Amino acid sequence: MRHEELLGQVQARARLPGPGEAERACRATLETLAERIPEGLAENLAAQLPHEIGEHLRRTVVFGGQGSGERFDAETFIGRVAERGGVDRPQAAYQARVVLEVADEATQGNVMERVRDSLPADVRSLVAAGSAGDGG
Repeated sequence: MRHEELLGQVQARARLPGPGEAERACRATLETLAERIPEGLAENLAAQLPHEIGEHLRRTVVFGGQGSGERFDAETFIGRVAERGGVDRPQAAYQARVVLEVADEATQGNVMERVRDSLPADVRSLVAAGSAGDGG
């Protein structure tokens, strides 16, 4: 999947006004995901996404920060996505589900399955809900 196509899917499914908002939703979700999953898994996922999108997963790997594999729950996950994306919590939850659903469709093999398996149940349910899930 190309960068523009991925952003178009996120924009349409999340009902966002433009590609800039779709990019922001991708960045907020994937940077937060990269903090939560193991570093190698973040790199595997990034390698299967368009380069510009994959970079959001690599920032944690490059800068080290708090590091990958940090332990936090779904409430913290959504809070971080909301803060990064400049949206409220219900919108952040919905956008995160959309981004992760599109990422799942854009990847091959079982990389998103491994991502889901690396998460605690409450975060896993968020990832698995897709765009059909409730608003938060």
